[in-house]
Amino acid sequence: MPFPFFGDDKSTVARLLATLPQTGRLEWIGQRPLRREPLLSVPEAELKTDSHMLGDHARPKTGGKRQVTLIQQEHLAAVAGYLGLNAPLDPARLRRNLAVSGLNLLALKNRQIQIGDEVILDITGECHPCSRMEEELGPGGYNAMRGHGGLTAHIAQGGTIRVGDVVRVLS
Repeated sequence: MPFPFFGDDKSTVARLLATLPQTGRLEWIGQRPLRREPLLSVPEAELKTDSHMLGDHARPKTGGKRQVTLIQQEHLAAVAGYLGLNAPLDPARLRRNLAVSGLNLLALKNRQIQIGDEVILDITGECHPCSRMEEELGPGGYNAMRGHGGLTAHIAQGGTIRVGDVVRVLS
């Protein structure tokens, strides 16, 4: 029997993918005003369609797959545990733009999500840790982040997002 590809509504994989919890919550928003500077926690942000988060120094290319980055809120405690810390990490230390709870972000690869009433993101791939994790988290920081680095996304539809917004799986 051939492998049942996603989208075939008769396939086991398609049925399993449809059972993913369909809503989560935006827990944190971070912006980097300048390169290599600490992220600032902000209560809301404007995302520009097919561009970037306003107020963030990054200027990804049009059509780019890494216009905004997300991290799983629940992974902040896991990474801290790997480093021997007693409390979850501050998401600003991990250099991602958005922290989301209640959804398994890795299960959303190649899917669309909506944040709040306006913003739609195409989840494009994994956001692997970089060597800066050693600098930020200390020895072992890079390896603690492996598998927990989050995801990258393309901004399919811009708008305003706010901490506390519902995050919905669209497709």
